[in-house]
This record gives sequence, C-alpha cells and structure tokens, in this order.
Amino acid sequence: MAPVLVVKALEKSFAGVPVLKQITFNVEPGEVVALAGENGAGKSTLFKILTGQLRPDRGAILVDGQNLDHLDTKIARELGIGIVPQELAPYPELAVYENLFVGRELKSRLGLLKRSEMISEAKRMLEVFGLSISPTAKMKSLSTAYTQIVEIVKATTWGAKLLLLDEPTSSIPEHEVERLHEIVRALKGQGVAMVYTTHRMSEIEQLADRVLVMRDGMLIMDSPAAEATPEAVITSMIGRDLGNLFPSLPKPGKNIGLSVEDLVLEKGGPSVSFEVREGEILSLGGLVGAGRTEIIETIYGIRKAESGLVKVGSQLLQLGSPRKAIDSGIAIVPEDRKGAGLILQRSITENGGLPRLKDYLFAGFVRLRIRKQAVTKSMDKVALRSRSLDQAAGTLSGGNQQKIVIGRWLGGDTKVLLLDEPTRGVDVGARGEIYTIIRDLAASGLSVVLASSDTPELIGLSHRVLVVREGRITGELKRDELDDVSAQENIFRLSSGQEILNA
Repeated sequence: MAPVLVVKALEKSFAGVPVLKQITFNVEPGEVVALAGENGAGKSTLFKILTGQLRPDRGAILVDGQNLDHLDTKIARELGIGIVPQELAPYPELAVYENLFVGRELKSRLGLLKRSEMISEAKRMLEVFGLSISPTAKMKSLSTAYTQIVEIVKATTWGAKLLLLDEPTSSIPEHEVERLHEIVRALKGQGVAMVYTTHRMSEIEQLADRVLVMRDGMLIMDSPAAEATPEAVITSMIGRDLGNLFPSLPKPGKNIGLSVEDLVLEKGGPSVSFEVREGEILSLGGLVGAGRTEIIETIYGIRKAESGLVKVGSQLLQLGSPRKAIDSGIAIVPEDRKGAGLILQRSITENGGLPRLKDYLFAGFVRLRIRKQAVTKSMDKVALRSRSLDQAAGTLSGGNQQKIVIGRWLGGDTKVLLLDEPTRGVDVGARGEIYTIIRDLAASGLSVVLASSDTPELIGLSHRVLVVREGRITGELKRDELDDVSAQENIFRLSSGQEILNA
C-alpha cells in the first residue's frame, strides 16, 4: 500500500535562518507517527507547510503519490489533510452541529439552512466515535477534551486521510486523556494516518507506531516505536543524556517555613497537616482529582477553608485572602498557566510586575522605569529567552511562559513557593531549566510545595513526597525511599488506596 504522505528533503528558512533542514519521512495509511521535539525544533513550521499555510523553499511533498508543486490550505483540505491545532478556535456561542458544518452548511434550493438535517447528521457523526454529546449543545459548554474531539470529528468528516494533531492533550486533565486516545485508536482502525506531536513519553508508548524526533530543524530520529526507548527519545530531543535532567538537591534547613495544621477543605471532609522546612521541596502526589490542587489553592486563599491553621514561619496566615498570602511571602504558580497565570496579550513586563503592582505605583500611576528594572532583574534570574520585555507573553514557548510565572515572584520577599503542575505542556529541555530554577530557589531558603502528576518528576525533584487520595494524605515517602527501585510503584499504590511494598 502506497504511503499517504511522502516528505522529501524539505527545507525552510526565515530571514536567512534555516528552520527546516532536509526533512524526509513517510506516513502510511492507519499509521500513528509521534513527532517529538523541543519548542523551536521546527514542528509547527512543518505542520504549517503540510497544511498549505507556508511554502517550503526546497523539497517535495507527495500525497497519495501525487507530487505537489503548489499546496495551499484549500488544496490541502481537498487532498484530505486535516489539522487539530494546539490552540483551539471553535465558535463558542454556536452549537456543536453548527461548528461541525461551518463552511459546508446544508442548504435548500432557496438558500435556507437545513438545520434538522444537520443536527441529525451531526448526531450520526458523533455516534460513530461513541460520543453522547448533544449536537445542539453550545460549544462553550464542552470541556477542553470534548472540544478537541469535536475538532477531530470535524476534520475527519471532511474526508481527512492524514490528520495532524498538535499537542492534543497538553491542556486537558488526565481523566479525559484516555477518551481522546480512544478516538485516535478508532481513526487508526479506519485507516486514517496521523502525525501526533506530544511531550509525553507515555503517549508515545501507548499510541505510536513510529517516532520522529526533531532538533534544531533536523530529523534526528526515525524509529519504530517498539525500538524507541524514552531515554533515547529524550536524548535525541535535547542533545544530552537524560541523567542530567534532574539537578542535585540542596540540603534543607532546620527551621519550619510553612506549617499546615488540621486544614479542612470542605465541610465534613478530612483534615490535612504537614510541615515544610526552609530549603525543602515537598511534593504532593496522587491521581487527578485527589485534592492536590485544592490543598494548594486553599493555602493561597483562592479557596476558603472550613477550618485549620496555616503559618508562614511563626506568623499565622489569615486564610481566604490571596492578598494576605502574598503579603505573608507566599507565591503561587497555578496549574492553568494560560488561563490563570498570564495575560497572554500583555507584555512580559506587564505580566512580570502583576503580583507586586502596588510596589510600582506613585499617586495612582505606574512608575514604568522602576517596574521594568525589577522585572528585568527577575527574568534574568530565570534565564528568560525573548526578543525583548515588550514581547507579548502569548508569543513565547510554554517553557518561557512558565519562567515568567515563576520569575515574577523573585523580586519580593517570597518565603513559600506553591507550584501546581509546573512543567505541564513544557518540553523536556525547558523542564530541565525549570527544575534547576526550583532547586536554586529551595537552596536560597524558600519552602517549596509542588503538586505533580508526573511520577518521575516527584521522584527526581523532591526531598519528600506526600501522596494524596480523596483529599487525605495516605502516605509519605522520604528521600531514601524515593531512591528505592519500588518508589514509582509505591506512589501508585498509595494513590489507589493500597499498602506500599516493603512496608
């Protein structure tokens, strides 16, 4: 059977700077190809060329054996190339069926919309994938995962033979990831070829037939998935050994930086108690929905506690007030970087100065020069990569966006740092940099509380791990226990209510 897609020696430069260099690969019908690489590796440029948004400087693209000298978005769609971008752009106020038929509405001879027919057809489309979504529901009522799936249904019902999926699980919760994976497997069974960009090694292992790795615009790896170990993939992505990903940990101090005593998050719920020493990284593990985010948000004051005490050092914190938390020296890096951490349309300077805006005010006006000096100093500490501090935060890579969210707290008297999924949607190279930043902040005396769904992250970056299940701390693993070969299984066991090995 002939390949759906053949890419031969593809090259692309911008202003004389090579972005793609001699990219060559094939995609077969029904094949899932994982495309891995750090931000800036060239993946997005490749996708834009394959969908006709950009033209290559050199090279050839063949679709179903047809050599294409010219490819634009219309031709790409006619040839059966569909894309589900990372940044979804549905019409939120329109119904699901209207989104599915946008641009190809069913109309009568008089030009009137055949709404009943479109609703019936939309229901059939959704049922093919086992979805119980109402065709008349507003798009804005759907979760991010189901919005992704509707976009996939839309692309494939146009007759897509090749589907490009750009980080489809980067912004959806873990419990909805498997639903998306089921859709990918169903499409594979229908013979649809897919190129799937991801930073998650687990997705490569579960879904991919082949793995492509790009670095600096070049194709570094093209391997059957069965032969592509996580270590080999990551080494190909970042150009260095995986063993260097996690930095060595500093020795914690003796003083208590944060203490949580009998904190009850909701009426009738369990209480939570723990202490974090100055210079210590204490991580919260557990399954999605276990209550880790709720603990962090209650300490910071986003959520109101039913009862309990929180102290920063020896000072009692007034709960339920983020402003009081900030004034007490507590900083937060939220799970939803784009929705709750940044104003994407605003500049790095504006985002970097947000938590301490009052420090830059005089007579109601922002002292721009002083703010810029402070933000420059903070961003230098986290080695932010940008054209200038006037650049919009939304134009940066995920890793650099996260550096803004972390770095903006470094200009004040921060004592406690709360991190909720700090490397979600961040490529492996940037992860290593963020881990080093977190380690350095702990070494400077901060008490760090880190919630993560990434078990290697918990094991590699923590002095201690508390495992949370149904809002309750079910167990603790100290550093020597995290170094044990059974650490990963023990975290899972505690997460699911089982006893740990060698207890």
